[in-house]
Formats: sequence, structure tokens, C-alpha cells
Amino acid sequence: MGPGGGTGIDGVKPAADLGVSIELQTAKVDERPGGSATVNGAAVAQLTAAPAADGNAAELAAAYAWCAKLARSHYENFTIASWLMPHEMRRHVHAIYAYARIADDFADEQRSIARLDEWQHELELAYAGAPRHPVMVAVADTARRFDIPLDPFVDLLKAFRSDVEFQGFETTADLLGYARYSANPVGRLVLYLFGFRDAERQRLSDLICTGLQFANFWQDVAIDLAKGRIYFPRRDMEQYRVTAEDLRNGKVSASFIGLMRHEILRAREMLLAGAALSTLVERGLRRDVLMFAGGGLAILRAIERVGYDVFRARPKLTRLDYVKLGWHALGGRLQL
Repeated sequence: MGPGGGTGIDGVKPAADLGVSIELQTAKVDERPGGSATVNGAAVAQLTAAPAADGNAAELAAAYAWCAKLARSHYENFTIASWLMPHEMRRHVHAIYAYARIADDFADEQRSIARLDEWQHELELAYAGAPRHPVMVAVADTARRFDIPLDPFVDLLKAFRSDVEFQGFETTADLLGYARYSANPVGRLVLYLFGFRDAERQRLSDLICTGLQFANFWQDVAIDLAKGRIYFPRRDMEQYRVTAEDLRNGKVSASFIGLMRHEILRAREMLLAGAALSTLVERGLRRDVLMFAGGGLAILRAIERVGYDVFRARPKLTRLDYVKLGWHALGGRLQL
């Protein structure tokens, strides 16, 4: 239900591929007050001490603009979801997305625990009132305005660290535990923006975020294999007699189809149950909830349409699919 690196209606590109500098990827942070980032001794800008949330309005606006550029350049569907979001909330969603997107790039592109540690240090500085990176200037302002606790931001970094040191998952409970940190914090962050802090709405949001992330996993089996990652719980693979070698060979056997049907059923049940959140939030957020729950369901249908063969080509949504999702969301309906 949100802009996180781990949950999206379709694929993403690294920031570097789009000409958007994320700076810390190549930057050494000078710990001195006002210190700048350097690469081989050369200044690379924008890690100098930035104003706190109540500082210069122009610099704060520039920080939010930086986040918006990063967000809009990565996800086609994110642009649609952002458009559905109330205008006054968009910049805050962009800030959350940019925070997660950069951390995701540190994990997936650089595979660097050190960069993630630096990013957490920048986050802690932001919460202490001394943000330095443009994203953290925006995050600090957003967190202050909406009284957002530190925990969900830190939880996302826990998941990204586990991505760098990926070990796979023995059971479904283990996979759900991963989603607890990689997907669910994003939905909770969005709920904070709208003033919702109760357990029931968070539970429903978690169902959407986890269901959408699972849909992404089964959509991206081949892509994740190329990165050395298998998200199927090992016990599920054993139950359906599917081996890692079968996956590497792109074997769409009856056993593999059975495994996929099993995993898709679980994801669909989560998304359908979580969609009840749309009845418990205001209209502006309701559209976003329906967009992401409906998007997850659409991904599952796309997988089914290709006969579960996620190896030859990645099942993905078309522009028409996005238009339909947006149309249904605007009308307050879940696209089934």
C-alpha cells in the first residue's frame, strides 16, 4: 500500500540509470558539523548541513523537489498512485518513497551494509534535528509534521540488510517475518500521514503490503534467481517437489504450477482481506488503498494468464491495466 522499495505494482530501475544522483552511493560522509560528502577528495554537494524542519523554506522546498524527481523517475505506477493521493500529501509520500528507494539501491545495486549503516546514521541525524541529505531534510519535516516514530524507517533498513546477506526462507512464517520489515512499514508510514495509528487499520494495511510484495515475488521469480535469490519457502518447494535446479532450468512443470497456485492463493487472500481498509479511511487515502490492492490482484491475474510461465517473459501490467486500476480506484471500487 505504498511507495516502498520492497512493494510496487511493477518493476523499478536503479536511480543511477535515470540520471538521479543518490550521492551516498559514492560518498564518504564527513562527520564534522557542516561537513560535505567527498569522492576521492572532491566535493559532491548536498551532504552539507541542511536546515532543520523549521529552517529555510526554499531549501526545504528544494529537498521535497529532489524526492519528487526521484519518485517520478522510477515507477510509472507510482506516478499514477501519487496523482490519486490528495495534493497536500504527495510531497510527504515522495519523501518516504525516496528514503526507501535509496536504501533499496544500496542493498540491490551496491550490496553494501556500510552504505545502509550510513543511511541509518543520516536518519538518526534527521530525527535529532540535524538532517544533511536532501531526502533526510524532507523526511525530518514530514516526521515532525505528522509525529511519525523512528521505528518504521529503521525497520525498512533491517530488511535491506537481510537482502544483502540473503539466506532464503525455510517456512511461510519466515517469509512473513521478512515482509514485516520489508513491506509493512511503508503502509504504516502512509497511515501516519493521514492520522491513523490504531492496530486494526495497521493490520489491514499489513495484509495489503505483504500480499503485494508476495505478488511481486511470484512475478519476479526469474529476475530474483539471477540475483541468487529464491523467495519460495523451502518447505513449500519440498511439498510440491520443486527444486532450486528446476527453477534455474525454467521448468514449468505440473509441480511448479501447483506451487505457484498455492502461493498466489495466499497472496490473493491477503489482498482481498486487506482491501477492507478502504472502508475505514477517508476518500483520498481510499483511492490509494484500492490502487495498490487492485494492482496486486492484477499482477496475480497476469501470472495466471501466461500459464504461470514467469521464466520466458516477466508478466507485467500494461498501460491499459494502469488506467483501469486508476478508474476503479477513483470510483471507490476494487478491481477484481
